[in-house]
Amino acid sequence: MVDKKQYDMPHGTDIAWCPACGNFPILTIVKTALVELGIAPEEAVITSGIGQAAKTPHYLRVNYFNGLHGRALSPAIAIKIASPKLTVIAESGDGDTYGEGGNHFLHTIRRNPDITNIVHNNMIYGLTKGQASPTSEKGLITPLQSGGVIVEPFNPIAVALSLGVTFVARAYAGNIPQAVEIVKQAIQHTGYALVDIFQPCVVFNKQNTYQWFMEHTYLLDEAHDANNREAAWKISMDQERLALGIIYQETGRPSYEPLVRQGEEMLFTRTRDDAKVRALVDSYVKK
Repeated sequence: MVDKKQYDMPHGTDIAWCPACGNFPILTIVKTALVELGIAPEEAVITSGIGQAAKTPHYLRVNYFNGLHGRALSPAIAIKIASPKLTVIAESGDGDTYGEGGNHFLHTIRRNPDITNIVHNNMIYGLTKGQASPTSEKGLITPLQSGGVIVEPFNPIAVALSLGVTFVARAYAGNIPQAVEIVKQAIQHTGYALVDIFQPCVVFNKQNTYQWFMEHTYLLDEAHDANNREAAWKISMDQERLALGIIYQETGRPSYEPLVRQGEEMLFTRTRDDAKVRALVDSYVKK
């Protein structure tokens, strides 16, 4: 039995987020999902890059790797290959994942590693004081884009589907119960699972507020077939009414780690045969 308190940091831990920041409910969502799945802190690892969202593992008593900007996914894949029994979550913001880490995002989808990728999508760069991020809406006024954003926003759901993602979902930080269930299913999915979570930034994004997300999102109902890629594609292309729920899921495709190992034992558990190593070296020396 896992107690949620096992994930709690000591009382008085300094949290650098602004009051009412959407990162707080996501912290609760991740913690609750892990606890309800019975995953103990020592059985999980969270990786992150740079940014306000990337501070999330700092506020959980859990193993974590806080790396470079846009580089949350690479260590997550490596950790999962090295220790396949661990639950591995890569967690960062929309700028860190889709911007600086965009190339890693694309190729991680192709590889289908058994990791969960949680993206805090507040449609702004919060750490660096409010310039447009890849998902910022066209026309959004920011301190840097004073005339408004002039390019169309990056569509992570459509991009993931176009690359053959095996699990893609979208949630909202203001609906904690639904988001917890989505994250739980993402963690249980075998293969790469993307969960894009809408998260208001109450300081630097005055357009995409809690109220805005409530007015522009809707819950997918039971009639939605998450195994229908064509239906998922149509949902992903609707940027006026933004669907919340599991948009697409494919089961049965092998994940990346066993393909890399190809049935071999893990490198760190193999017993080295010194005689074979010496014979190999000598064969080159004799040549």
